[in-house]
Amino acid sequence: MHVGNLRTALYEYLIAKSQGGKFILRIEDTDQQRMVDGAVDVIYNTLQAAGITHDEGPDVGGDYGPYIQSQRREMYLPYAMQLVEQGKAYRCFCTKERLEALQQDNAGGGYDRRCRDLPPQEIERLLAQGVPYVIRQKMPKEGATTFTDAVYGSITVENSELQDQILIKADGYPTYNFANVVDDHLMGITHVVRGNEYLSSAPKYNRLYQAFGWEVPVYVHCPLITDEEHHKLSKRCGHSSYEDLIDQGYVSEAVVNYVALLGWCPSDNREIFSLEELVKVFDYHHMSKSPAVFDYDKLNWFNAEYIKAMDEEEFTSHAMPYYKEVFGEEEKPWQVLY
Repeated sequence: MHVGNLRTALYEYLIAKSQGGKFILRIEDTDQQRMVDGAVDVIYNTLQAAGITHDEGPDVGGDYGPYIQSQRREMYLPYAMQLVEQGKAYRCFCTKERLEALQQDNAGGGYDRRCRDLPPQEIERLLAQGVPYVIRQKMPKEGATTFTDAVYGSITVENSELQDQILIKADGYPTYNFANVVDDHLMGITHVVRGNEYLSSAPKYNRLYQAFGWEVPVYVHCPLITDEEHHKLSKRCGHSSYEDLIDQGYVSEAVVNYVALLGWCPSDNREIFSLEELVKVFDYHHMSKSPAVFDYDKLNWFNAEYIKAMDEEEFTSHAMPYYKEVFGEEEKPWQVLY
């Protein structure tokens, strides 16, 4: 799990727990082409190792299951069809080849809304022929959409910049945006925490909430995490995942503590916190808009502080795997360390 994903999960957990709420784990697997074997196990294992315990989820159940979106597949189409019947969405029969040609010809890569106002007779003809289609939402062509984010404040986007987004794909699966809005509503989600790369998608979410007449949750978009050279911390880096850091000898509690401060600062500038202490003091209103730099020197300092605070038994437990890697199984630790 990338440290950016870990921070998002941690902030979600802290916001929920600090306000007496529940932290929910939902597996969002509607994009079947991007499915990676073992990825779900990584999520479970990382959250468990970091101490971030979910109250509801695929493995623990809850009142709003199933918590795996592919298992909720049949729930989404009726909502999309509701918008079609209300004239707020439409079937798009354009082929993949035509859409790819539009991408090449149009600098903005936007859809030209060719199917937006097809006559009913033409729609019936295409349906009778079994022509594949997607369902798109009708976005307003004029005016603007304004939404409020807890970190970045009020943001306004011209509606002319919003494409008619796809809600249901040709394979019958919902898109990420549509599934999340429907599920967040059905599960009673009050706070949605995402990376700030999703700020551009927030107007699309708002248009969906407005189309259904649903209450919009609180948006909390986290600032970017960069490396020391101010480049986005990439998943392709060999040292940007939680597992990489643990393999390098960093203590889990130190990693979690440091990640919590990548975009948030307590009012008293204190730095060392247990997870339980973070729950008591975390306030998302104190999150920063500015990118957070992942500073390995600072992480090393955190790690050293946590190691120095260990008693002998705890230190030995942490050190033994590295001791065995260097010296093998036969020598006793006191023969080398003392």
